[in-house]
Amino acid sequence: MSQLTFLAVHAHPDDEASSTGGLYRLLANQGVRTVLVTCTNGECGDSPTGAKPDADEHDMDEVAAVRKVELENAVKILGIDRLIRLGYRDSGMMGWPHNSHDGSFWGTPVDEAAKRLAEILMEERPQVIVTYNEIGFYGHPDHIQANRITLAALAMIDYEPTLYYNAIPDSVFEEMRKRWEEEDEARREEGKASTALEEVEEEVPEQMSTPDDLISAAIDISSVNSVKFDALAAHASQIADSFWMKMGREAFCETNKTEWFLRVTNPQNLEGCVTDIFAGYR
Repeated sequence: MSQLTFLAVHAHPDDEASSTGGLYRLLANQGVRTVLVTCTNGECGDSPTGAKPDADEHDMDEVAAVRKVELENAVKILGIDRLIRLGYRDSGMMGWPHNSHDGSFWGTPVDEAAKRLAEILMEERPQVIVTYNEIGFYGHPDHIQANRITLAALAMIDYEPTLYYNAIPDSVFEEMRKRWEEEDEARREEGKASTALEEVEEEVPEQMSTPDDLISAAIDISSVNSVKFDALAAHASQIADSFWMKMGREAFCETNKTEWFLRVTNPQNLEGCVTDIFAGYR
């Protein structure tokens, strides 16, 4: 059997840890070759001082430099064999002026970026690829563009891998919302102005989750979720104040035991929901 290879196409530094961190570490432990393509440098993230992209003191080059180191640290934690940075500029959220900045990922022609990705796919020949769905999971332009270049690149190569989109089942998302509401109520009782639910809802579109019966891969990451927590924590400039980090390691590991995916291409003629992302290949 040829070497099993897994590749994910992610938009920014820290995306690899949030939706595929457990899968990456799990596969590395199994001896699978793992490859990460990160499309942007993450310039629109928070600065080390917490400044937002519209603040005068926000230095995009400084943010990119910090996130470069954080990504390298996360890659080591997750045991990723190869990291490829496409090096496009972070496009910011939909409608931001950064969408049209020179070198922005969102402003790059799809075919141009897809050709670069296709070369990587032909070199690595991964059997399994993961990226985001057509709405970029939560509507971010760079996530949408990652979807577009991945689909375009697949049309340029000489074989058909299995493509999955990362996903959250409706039932799980509802449980997450309940936890946010509980924290929201607790913070209201403490008299805090900003609330967990309000913070989350600013970023979450209604269609973020996926119907349970459409989930086609449910991967048990309970043996490595503490490592996933460490990989997320490595992105301290962006993640330190997040809902998940505030939970602490114990609560995080108790509630983050599975990563879910939606199968898009199916060259192995798989049926139902698999528990091995390489089902059909081993």
